Amino acid sequence: MGLTSNKVLVTAVALAVLLFVGTVWQWPRLARGDWRSVSGRVGLLLATQVAVFASLGIAVNQVFGFYASWADLFGRETAQGIVVDHTAGGGSGGPLQVRTAALVQGVSGRRPQTAGQIQKVDVVGRTTHIPTPAYVYLPPEYFQPQYRTRTFPVSVVLTGYPGTAQALVDKLHYPRTAQELAKNGRMQPMILIMLRPTVAPPRDTECVDVPGGPRTETFFAKDLPDAVLAHYRVGKKPGSWGIIGDSTGGYCALKLAMHHPGVYAAGAGLSPYYKAPTDPTTGDLFHGDRALRNRSDLWWCLKNQAAPDTSLLVSSSKIGESDYKDTLKFIDQVQATKLTRISSIILESGGHNFNTWRREIPAALQWMSGRLTDR
Repeated sequence: MGLTSNKVLVTAVALAVLLFVGTVWQWPRLARGDWRSVSGRVGLLLATQVAVFASLGIAVNQVFGFYASWADLFGRETAQGIVVDHTAGGGSGGPLQVRTAALVQGVSGRRPQTAGQIQKVDVVGRTTHIPTPAYVYLPPEYFQPQYRTRTFPVSVVLTGYPGTAQALVDKLHYPRTAQELAKNGRMQPMILIMLRPTVAPPRDTECVDVPGGPRTETFFAKDLPDAVLAHYRVGKKPGSWGIIGDSTGGYCALKLAMHHPGVYAAGAGLSPYYKAPTDPTTGDLFHGDRALRNRSDLWWCLKNQAAPDTSLLVSSSKIGESDYKDTLKFIDQVQATKLTRISSIILESGGHNFNTWRREIPAALQWMSGRLTDR
């Protein structure tokens, strides 16, 4: 049974309940002072507590989607060691392969023409040779005959770290929200490319071109757009592409829009930070390269580089988000550039969690839609 399976959660809760009942039932028999009774009491209490905390941990992971599998949880994810080389011709399969397709859950309709479609795909970077899974949301209009010659705007959607791409579909409801907004005329139909910002798990690459690899920034700035353009009817001009993310994904979205305005016309960071951290999950991202470190610091970029011609959106909460003051400062510094456009979503209260981001996603998608074209 997988880590995110409901059966695992039910089993863990049932075990915790049984151990609690067993502890209460057996306690009188273990009330003596000999070493066996003491050991029995300690063992029952320890087992019960472990089962309770395991149940809570599994439940929290179900809600927030921190880890996708047992291997992901215990750091045994092997994707970082897999390199797929393709020739300039792309090999037999191309850089993007569709694995499964399903209708959008929670909306009416039994056909893609009315319900839209979510495809699970594998992407392989032509230049970086980075392989990563992703989910692609295609709106109903993509399958309707009257739109057969139309291209669609694209928004790349990134999770936080560690995060799972599936959480963008099941927990944050990006496809369902996008479809409802388009149906109500509040945004244009848009294709969503949903994936993790760390394309080399379990490492947190912070969308940096790490010396010696992986070249994550290049993957998102070149390989991913190239792969999508080769497979779907999407706009080719910079004004057709945007990028949005939460937490680490929010930092990456802002950075990619600032560094590559010729690719992304807009970048939205929900609860972002503004400088790449260095910690045990990232490892050594810069290998002593000061220029690379500076480039990954958005504060430094605003002060020392020409202002990019792009649109940015940031979000935070007055109560519950540690980045609130930094976000206000970032807004001020972007405004001072005169060229880069900045918008914000500021909640009165809200933590660094899915519930907060679900409150921000509809407005963020509307904002994104207003800044993208379909050509």
